[in-house]
Amino acid sequence: MKLKDAVWPAIGLVAVIFSCWLLYREVQGLSLDDIWASFTAISAPQWTGSIASAILAYVMLAYYDRLALRHVGRHVSFPFVAATSFATYALSHNIGASVFSGAVVRYRAYSSRGLTGPEIALLIAFCSFTFGLGVLLVSAVTLLLHPTTVQRYFDIDPIIPVVISLVILAGIALYVFGSLKGLKPMKIGSFLLQYPRRDVVVRQLIAAPLEIIAAAGIIYFALPEASNPGFVVVLAIFVVSFSLALVSHAPGGLGVLEVTFLAGLSDVPETDVLAALLVFRILYLLLPFAVAIVFVLLFEQSAMWKRRELDPGSRKSS
Repeated sequence: MKLKDAVWPAIGLVAVIFSCWLLYREVQGLSLDDIWASFTAISAPQWTGSIASAILAYVMLAYYDRLALRHVGRHVSFPFVAATSFATYALSHNIGASVFSGAVVRYRAYSSRGLTGPEIALLIAFCSFTFGLGVLLVSAVTLLLHPTTVQRYFDIDPIIPVVISLVILAGIALYVFGSLKGLKPMKIGSFLLQYPRRDVVVRQLIAAPLEIIAAAGIIYFALPEASNPGFVVVLAIFVVSFSLALVSHAPGGLGVLEVTFLAGLSDVPETDVLAALLVFRILYLLLPFAVAIVFVLLFEQSAMWKRRELDPGSRKSS
């Protein structure tokens, strides 16, 4: 194995070990019975809200791919796009190093539909950029609406998050302006970077925040009403925790999500926070991961059958 191939798994392992150690320090005084009691206390309406949020989140993730294909100028049936996107994100969210693990799934799937390597690379970059755009937009808006959220982590003047938010929004406005004006593409080496069409950018600005809002909704609905700090606060903390989980490359953000949420929701009973995060892991990570494995196995089996049909030698040997 090459050194570069072992770097991201090593980073993920270190992140998991360190995060789990921090998590252990946070919850060592809690009992599993108390956490389980909080989990079983989640009502049917709460589960309904969390399940609906999870479904909406994965629908929006599929729309990322649909927009990317529109930008690339390719058409692929939406059921195939939805299945590919679902498998990509379900696997990458759980495995870690999402750019690389997701790239393998997308390459195998979209190359079977005639997309070239450069087109798939552009599609992957576009989806990553769309997610980043959503993170920036949601972060800026939540900080403007609730600037004191940062004080849950750092003791700073509330005006600083407001200034940062305005700078972020100005950067997004420049991106939108470049698209609306149809500015010329930039050439970076052999790679041509061009602004998406206006209709694509508008859809980006809707789909990306909506996916993040839906994912945060899984946790929001699972928290008890009595100690729920409000959706804006949960959303702001989710953006921070999920972004840290992705940057850490820890499989499933193991430990990172929990530590960040426990620190951000220090005014909420820890057992309730952990129970809500368990719901998130079940609906957004574990169940999709199990289904995604089935999708990948079925796809590979179908591809194998097609190869055997096209190869006369394989039929004779069988």
